[in-house]
Amino acid sequence: MILRPDQLPALLDKPLAPLYLLHGNEPLLVLEAADLIRAAARRQGFEERETLVVGQGFRWDSLNAAAGNFSLFGGAKLIDLRIPNGKPGREGGEALQRHARRPGDGIVTLITLPELDWAARKATWFTTLCDAGIAAELNAPERERLPDWIAARLARQHQSAPAEALTFIADHVEGNLLAAHQEIFKLGLLHGEARLTLEDVQDAVLNVARYDIDKLRQAILEGDPVRCTRLLEGLQGEGAAPPLVLWALANEIRTLANLAAGVAAGQQLAPLLKAERVFDERRRQAIQRALPRLKAATLRAALLHAARIDRIIKGLVTGDVWDEFLQLTLRFVRH
Repeated sequence: MILRPDQLPALLDKPLAPLYLLHGNEPLLVLEAADLIRAAARRQGFEERETLVVGQGFRWDSLNAAAGNFSLFGGAKLIDLRIPNGKPGREGGEALQRHARRPGDGIVTLITLPELDWAARKATWFTTLCDAGIAAELNAPERERLPDWIAARLARQHQSAPAEALTFIADHVEGNLLAAHQEIFKLGLLHGEARLTLEDVQDAVLNVARYDIDKLRQAILEGDPVRCTRLLEGLQGEGAAPPLVLWALANEIRTLANLAAGVAAGQQLAPLLKAERVFDERRRQAIQRALPRLKAATLRAALLHAARIDRIIKGLVTGDVWDEFLQLTLRFVRH
């Protein structure tokens, strides 16, 4: 069974399933969901917990041994299996499948994984685990949903804030959900149960955003000049390597140019996206929205501009590389 994250708490009031699988791109949410399951296990009489962490030299027969050993306290047992790299390998995949088919009496297994790519999701071990128990994908909310997520977290501690205050927090914690959690908790300590003002939030919230290049690429596709500017300033302030930023931007431009050329030649977009290895659904949708507003001339000019930035980075011509990055992204979003 595959659940939405918000369905998990209500389900844990019922007798536990034999297996829980948690994965996603946000460690905070995975950790919180795992804590809920561990707390539910304690309430329901699972008196022992055995933690297994898969790393170099891990022996997969220890999973079978954990399931076969009776609890030292004579009660039920929770097996807490953590796979930090999300890659159990062939031996691990086979061990997971055997365990899913024969979980053992009085045993609940909690498996935590990081974000998984499309290939891992199609692997037999993963689908077997999903079929054998309850799976939940815990990803960070998208940027446009982050203020709502913050509002819900504030409501948990009996606080609320106006829309502009929620947006302020979102702008200052973008890409760093753990920092958002900490800032919200700090607001609870500072103000207690209250209706917060924008001034309250501005005085308390630090600039703890974690800017990354993938978010810049997404902002370009969405045609958001303000966010592009803020992300570039953040990357520059964090000391991001200009060659890495240029590689990401040039790669995105080439992808768009190839897609635009294929569509202009009468090809279907779906196979073109597959050929360009665009599998993320959010990125696919953003590209579909961006292509109609991007002309071939715009994309050619962008590639030439990227080539000029490359020469600046190499010291062959003079110029401010970060200003050039800004001009390149703004030219993109203007069209």
